[in-house]
Amino acid sequence: MSSSSSPDIVSILENSKELDRLRKDQEDILSEINKLHKKLQTTPEVVEKPGDNSLAKLKMLYTQAKELSDTEANLSTMLISQLDALFPPGPQGQPRRRLANSSSVTEGNEQKRKRVKTESDISRLTPSMRNQLEACASLKGEQVAARVTPRNADKDEWFVVKVIHFDKELKEFEVLDEEPGDDEDSSGQR
Repeated sequence: MSSSSSPDIVSILENSKELDRLRKDQEDILSEINKLHKKLQTTPEVVEKPGDNSLAKLKMLYTQAKELSDTEANLSTMLISQLDALFPPGPQGQPRRRLANSSSVTEGNEQKRKRVKTESDISRLTPSMRNQLEACASLKGEQVAARVTPRNADKDEWFVVKVIHFDKELKEFEVLDEEPGDDEDSSGQR
């Protein structure tokens, strides 16, 4: 490495620290969201009381979480670019295998299945990451919000999808695009 890459490394380290801070902030907000959801599930009548701001607070927390998530995605993309610029391609001019998130959307004719793929080696994951994989696997049958960024798009698209399967090794979800509130009895196609 040349001495000119020293500022690049400093920038990468600063961005990595910022990414860690963003993730901690997201965890804090997610914890607050979960507490508020639990409160609203146990005492839903609280929102009908005059002066209650639970729903406004929940909306604000979701807005903050989305902003942090968008910032994290942008910073991650910038870090990937910085790392790609820092290191030469792999042997024989082939590009290196990227370990970061790579999202792809594939739609069957009318199936509207979407796959989100992340390449990774599970044996290198920390225990907390393995726990996250377990949490992802437990989402089977659940409706979740999925963010998809089409190629060359300025904005992300959000879909309500039903998790059909999660492959822990590939870190890949198989989902069914459906309307909010659709359930097992609906006549929607996969």
